[in-house]
Amino acid sequence: MCGTVQHMINAASLKEAQSVRGGNSGSFGSALRTTWRWPVSTQSHRVLVLSDILWLMSELVERVDDRDEVLTVVSRSDAIREGWLHRVATIVCRDPEGRTLVHRRTEGTSRFPGHFNWMLGGAVEVAETYEQAAARELEEEIGVRTCPRFVFKFRCTGAISPYWLGLHEVVVDEPIKPDPEEIAWHDWLTEHELYELVRHDAFVPDAREAFERYLAIRPRTQPRVGSGQTPTDRPREGRGHGGQRGGGHARERW
Repeated sequence: MCGTVQHMINAASLKEAQSVRGGNSGSFGSALRTTWRWPVSTQSHRVLVLSDILWLMSELVERVDDRDEVLTVVSRSDAIREGWLHRVATIVCRDPEGRTLVHRRTEGTSRFPGHFNWMLGGAVEVAETYEQAAARELEEEIGVRTCPRFVFKFRCTGAISPYWLGLHEVVVDEPIKPDPEEIAWHDWLTEHELYELVRHDAFVPDAREAFERYLAIRPRTQPRVGSGQTPTDRPREGRGHGGQRGGGHARERW
């Protein structure tokens, strides 16, 4: 892949990010169009270059500093490998009864396969805000279209690589459609059940750090610690497959 392509994407991405933060209208595509100087001679070559660009766009994140200020645009794989700070948006989902959505990641996921998590989420893309990324991830992972509320952000140590984590909340009162490529199992847990699960070895360590910080700003009475066993894949009484209540409305990756 031509290095010029990466250079153009970096420039366009930063231009758009600055435009968004400055309140100007525009899109990432328009930024690319105004920034590019096509280094190609034929239409077929342009198609190939565009294909490379579209692939790169799906992998790009903004590298940020200790104050969460944008430095440049990099691939997420590079950010993780080099330990560069970038952004991740997560969502805590609850149903109207106050139970929290918990899921187990599939064995095919690249990070923490088979582990439990109390948050959905993913990387914040170039020129996205935390809130926009949270809304996008919510729809991609469980098929729910709504705007989660931003709660706080912190610099997460990260078991694999450090990053800024933006945590959001949302109450979901409609059926969910978990992405089977990401979510192997899900259920709605009470506060007591969630406390037990967080202490289990098969819980995503970064999610545990977020949980502890969350409790620090939202104090609760800690329930009695139980046996520490994990929930099973067996549906509970009165609920449908995967923990969704049969005939009712359930609400809910990272």
